[in-house]
Order: sequence, then structure tokens, then C-alpha cells
Amino acid sequence: MKKVTVIGSGVMGHGIAQRVAQVKVPVVLFDINEESLVKAKSLIESNLTMQVNEQLLGEQEKEEALAFLNMSTDLEASVQGSELVIEAISEKLELKHGLYRSLESLVPKETVIASNTSTFSMKELTEGAAHPERFVVTHFFNPAQFVPLVEVVKGAQTTEHVVNETMSFMKQIGKSPILLNKDIPGFVANRLQAALVREAFYLLEEGVADARSIDLAVTDGPGFRWGFAGPLETADFGGLDIWKSVVENLAPTLSENTKVPDFIQTAIDEGNLGTKTTEGIYSYSSDIIQDRLVERDQYLMHLGKLKQST
Repeated sequence: MKKVTVIGSGVMGHGIAQRVAQVKVPVVLFDINEESLVKAKSLIESNLTMQVNEQLLGEQEKEEALAFLNMSTDLEASVQGSELVIEAISEKLELKHGLYRSLESLVPKETVIASNTSTFSMKELTEGAAHPERFVVTHFFNPAQFVPLVEVVKGAQTTEHVVNETMSFMKQIGKSPILLNKDIPGFVANRLQAALVREAFYLLEEGVADARSIDLAVTDGPGFRWGFAGPLETADFGGLDIWKSVVENLAPTLSENTKVPDFIQTAIDEGNLGTKTTEGIYSYSSDIIQDRLVERDQYLMHLGKLKQST
């Protein structure tokens, strides 16, 4: 790819743009709001500085990344010459359709249009598209500059060329792309996460353990080894006969809730949404939130380096 455009400078958009710039591919980060772009630029600069401080990036590499990054509020200028446009705007279908109509009037039919959606199917996204064959989903994970996974989802009309180009580019920017054979709600990773979170909510509701203990059971248990061996390989190493017993013995006792527990709904009704309101399952201060985000990113940076070296 000679040029990439990322549309939407929020949490996901600025992280995607940063990652593209770090591999020295010219990228334009577009947003309709100038203030949002200023904030995004500041976050990217801070993030790159943190990598330098952690000795994972040189000062010259930081400056080179910033040189490959441009900001714009002009959509037509932003997409001119781009071979790939990645949409990372709000999860509102009408907004996405409006954007796609504008894009298809501005870019040639060879330009790949990708959505970072985690909600909508390819069928929904491409409804009314002039060239649905060049649409694809590239679902990044937050923080997009560090988490390797990208889920690639093709539509019924997406060409193999578009799929191959997309998979190749994701590898070029240091990602671990997976191609879904079916367009299924939640894709792969969010379905797995949802199953785990549902059970975590259930265990907390039932008083089996406190919140910190339940989290620790994941981070210092299965989550610790999942960074290197996923659940299916873990089953192979544990023995499929053993896991047959585990699943069949536990399945009847696992949560089958199709809605969140009452205590989660009550928290939402009371406006306690987590870090965004400082109250959720845990209580937070603004300093704690920022410290935890920095700590998270530091761990992810070093984990990524470790995984690359193995």
C-alpha cells in the first residue's frame, strides 16, 4: 500500500493510524472535528514517547513515524491516492452508509474500503454499495497500536484479490490477521470474550468470589498462558479426553443467561458505567484510570516484543 486513509480519530482510529505510520506507510487520519484531530495527534505523540522511554523505539523512529502521519478535515483530499480506506467511525449504520456513499463518489473502484466495525455484518454494511466487491471488515482490537489481532471478514461479493491484499497489508503493519470463513455476529474474539464475561458476571452475582479474585483467576491463570497457546491448543495439550469430561461435567452448571445480571443493569441505570464515570464494578479516580491505562500499554508493548522474539 502506497497510501492509507483512516477515517475517525477516536480511540480506535488514532491507534490504527499510528500503527500504519510506524511501518513507514503514508497515512492520513481524517476527522470532521479539528479538535478531535489535535487530541489524536497528542495521544499518538505521547504513545510514541512512551515506547521510546520503554526502549522499544528509538527517538529517530518516533520522528519518522510522525513524518508519515498527516491529519485532515478534508475528506476528498484525505482519500486522494489512497489504496486502502479504513473506516473507524461510530457504530451507527446510517452514518456508515452515508460515509460509504461519499467515499464511493471520491475513490476509484479499485480502492479497498474496510470497516473496523464489531457490530454489523458485511451484508448490512454493503447495502446499497456501488461496488460491494471491494468492501471488507478489518476488526482491530483496542489499543490498536499494540494488540496484534485483526479479524478480517469478507462479504458474499468481496473478491479474493481484496481479501489477499487486506491480509497482506495487515501482516505488513505487524498484525496477526485471521480470515473468517463465515460472517457471524461478534466474529470470533468477541464471541469468546462474551462467553467468558457472562460467566464472570454470573460468578460475581452468585458470590463465588469477589471481583478482584475473579479477574486474577483469568490474568494469572488461563489468560497467562493464552498469550502463547489458545484454548484449542490447550485442549490438545491437556488431552481431548480430559477436556471432554471437563466440558460435559461443567456445561450443565454454566450460566446460560441471555441478559446481564440485575446488579449490572442496576449499575447502568444509576449511571455507573465503569471508568468513563469512575464507578462500575470497581471504583476509580481519574489518576487511577490513567495509571492503569499506562500500565496496560506498557505490559502490552513488552508482551508484543516478547512474542515477536519467540
